[in-house]
Amino acid sequence: MAPFSPRRPTTRPSPPWSWPSARAARCRRSRPRSCWTWTKPKGPCARPAGRLIGRPAEPVDYHNLKYEQDDHVVLLTYDRPAQRNAISREMNAELHHAWQRFRDDDDAFVLVITGAGDAFCAGWDLGDVSEWPEPDWEEFRRHIFNSPGACGYSRRVDVFKPVIAAVNGWAVAAGLENALLADIRIAAENAVFGALERRWNIVAGDGMTVRLPLTVGYARAMEMIITGRPVDAAEALRIGLANEVVPEGKAFERALELARQIARLPQGAIRSDKEALVRNVGRTYEEQLRQEAELTISMFMRRDSMREGARAFKGRRQPDWPHHGL
Repeated sequence: MAPFSPRRPTTRPSPPWSWPSARAARCRRSRPRSCWTWTKPKGPCARPAGRLIGRPAEPVDYHNLKYEQDDHVVLLTYDRPAQRNAISREMNAELHHAWQRFRDDDDAFVLVITGAGDAFCAGWDLGDVSEWPEPDWEEFRRHIFNSPGACGYSRRVDVFKPVIAAVNGWAVAAGLENALLADIRIAAENAVFGALERRWNIVAGDGMTVRLPLTVGYARAMEMIITGRPVDAAEALRIGLANEVVPEGKAFERALELARQIARLPQGAIRSDKEALVRNVGRTYEEQLRQEAELTISMFMRRDSMREGARAFKGRRQPDWPHHGL
């Protein structure tokens, strides 16, 4: 398999992110700005699936992450190996920006997330958490509910491009929640998952109580969250938490291979179907079918690539995808 050959990154000063303070005005200034909103369609074909309007995230230099791109595959590496890639306040802001950057980049098709060193992510950096100034809790509450999540990106439901997690070593607490952000999880044999924050009386505030039961089922999720016990790679595969287990040291290689395979496919239908899956969570059976139908009609009516696929099948030829199938 060809090695990952990242492009030369764009160098820009890091933005002055900060955690919200007690004062409302400063709290508003400290939030990463985002004017991204979904347009409300006037009909089933009012917009292509997965299109957003707003201001894209500009490339920046990161201190706690590596953001690399090889053709249409983006590699996002959590790069605090001495702390087992635990998430600090600065890293939190960088992750929020990196996810938005991937979402906005028309040339980025698939994201692979992994951790440097011997861990995927050991959760929040509790040493950093212990030094947070006590905020005005009402202002903090407003900040949380007006931002995409406690981690700044954990409540994102607007990334319809495929995401793969290459999990090596510890993926616990917020690290497990970060792995659950991915659509596919490739686990090395030494991978360990779990809600280990139980030991320190820390709540699962970054999507675990939502995404874990959707992934492994209610009963297993409840047991994992209540007990906080570690789950090894073999059990993770058995219960559906991992999609595939590979030898130690091979998770990234396998994830990159899979990402390249997906990137070679036409992207429009993939994003439309992922959007349908994400948006249908919690809806009634009838609402789910209606959502799927609206996105299907949007693809047929507005996407030349879907019609090209049908024509190629009928003509028994290889399709000539316009714009990578978007």
